Amino acid sequence: MSNDTDWLVGAGLALSAIAATAMLQPSPPRRPDRNPPSLPQRAGPHPRASVRAARRLNRAAGILAASVLADSSVEHYRGSFKNRAMVTPLAVSALTLAMSAHGTADRRPWAHRLRDGSYLLAAATGLVGTGFHVYNVTKKVGCFSWQNLFYGAPLGAPMAILLSGLLGFCSERVRDTSRAKRPHVFGLPAARTIAAVTAAGLLGTSGEAGLLHFRGAFHDPVMAVPVTLPPLGAALLFNAAARDPDDDQNRRHPLTRAWMWLLAAMGFIGVGFHAYGVSRNMGGWRNWSQNILAGPPLPAPPSFTGLALAGLAALGLMREHPDA
Repeated sequence: MSNDTDWLVGAGLALSAIAATAMLQPSPPRRPDRNPPSLPQRAGPHPRASVRAARRLNRAAGILAASVLADSSVEHYRGSFKNRAMVTPLAVSALTLAMSAHGTADRRPWAHRLRDGSYLLAAATGLVGTGFHVYNVTKKVGCFSWQNLFYGAPLGAPMAILLSGLLGFCSERVRDTSRAKRPHVFGLPAARTIAAVTAAGLLGTSGEAGLLHFRGAFHDPVMAVPVTLPPLGAALLFNAAARDPDDDQNRRHPLTRAWMWLLAAMGFIGVGFHAYGVSRNMGGWRNWSQNILAGPPLPAPPSFTGLALAGLAALGLMREHPDA
């Protein structure tokens, strides 16, 4: 075994030990605010409502992390892990997935330090990874040519782990909301901020799918679905985020909620279509070791599912607390 492999294994074992130790130590409860807000505010959501919304966001972040883990494993294996940094998204997405599973099972109404740290690490990894992918495309002859955009490192792929980290970090802020406060993220209403972030994520993911499906010449009419439905869902989420919080008639957002469920189903159905695309290559699934690398990416469509579940969590929080 090489020295590099020994170092990676040792780092992984150390990281696992730290994660296990931190999970066994519950975070201390929040201290009450010494200076109550001077302006009257609506009472915050019931702690159970905050925890319920946070766990939904943990679940959404976990699905995104699982999609990144599987997709980056296949794509970076196809690239023979030419750059040592190509191992990073695998380790970070695996950690984020573990922390999301822990958060989904955690019913305590306060944030967890290790989850916070892992989500921030995931967001930073997404930003740095985007820089690496942009460099991979621009260093080739032709820079941002169609050829390089089609066959170079996918520019939008690292943003999935960034979104997973952002949604997970937002989940901890929602979970850490006291009864006397409204849920907020960076000083902004939490539900509306999460809805806007999710809508932007849907637009970006749809754009990435559109680029790759354009490379495939949209030879199957179904390939237009992930290019049309998610932007409409993003528009509905932006509209929900911009609505007046005192408009009780529209607090439930039935159309937006139904559209999010449609997008969640689309993500899982897309895996089936991609599996069919793999089977159409020479040798089909009997030649799986080659066709999985050359065919449509199986783990990519569930990214829509993760974002749709985040949108549902934001809508649920809006219904529980109109000011959020």
